[in-house]
Amino acid sequence: MRYRPETAVPLNALAEVLLRSDNTLTRGERELIATYVSSLNDCNFCASSHAAFAAAQLPAGMPLVNAVRLDPDTADITPKMRALLAIAAAVQQGGLKVTESEIGAARAEGATDVEIHDTVLIAAAFCMFNRYVDGLGTWAPEDPAAYEATAARIVDRGYGSSLDDEPEPHGR
Repeated sequence: MRYRPETAVPLNALAEVLLRSDNTLTRGERELIATYVSSLNDCNFCASSHAAFAAAQLPAGMPLVNAVRLDPDTADITPKMRALLAIAAAVQQGGLKVTESEIGAARAEGATDVEIHDTVLIAAAFCMFNRYVDGLGTWAPEDPAAYEATAARIVDRGYGSSLDDEPEPHGR
């Protein structure tokens, strides 16, 4: 992100709107969608960092995040969240993979049109972020504590909050 701040600013602004702005989905739920898509894309950096961000904002923490990454169908999440993750998984495969069946299932579980829209946009954006990060050969720390430290800053101050003093979660 520091290499091209002129592109970092709008990318971080997009992450800020998608993951932190006012929404009926919690910040933790939206980070969980980002984590799940990043895991499906095998993007270690984004999956690990957003897992830490989700865990920091979900009452059930990292055990829940790990359960969703392993299998959302058996994870202890709401039926609505399960349906939204199915939409996110379809987007990860390709936008045309999202069917009326997935949309109808999400609506049947109480998902609003805005929540469905935002799930699709988060999933699509993270496909881009994942390819950006991996395409540049981003180094990903092995130690989960490295992501936890960044999570505290992101939760407190947001995306793009400190481009000058430390790397942001969408690429180093």
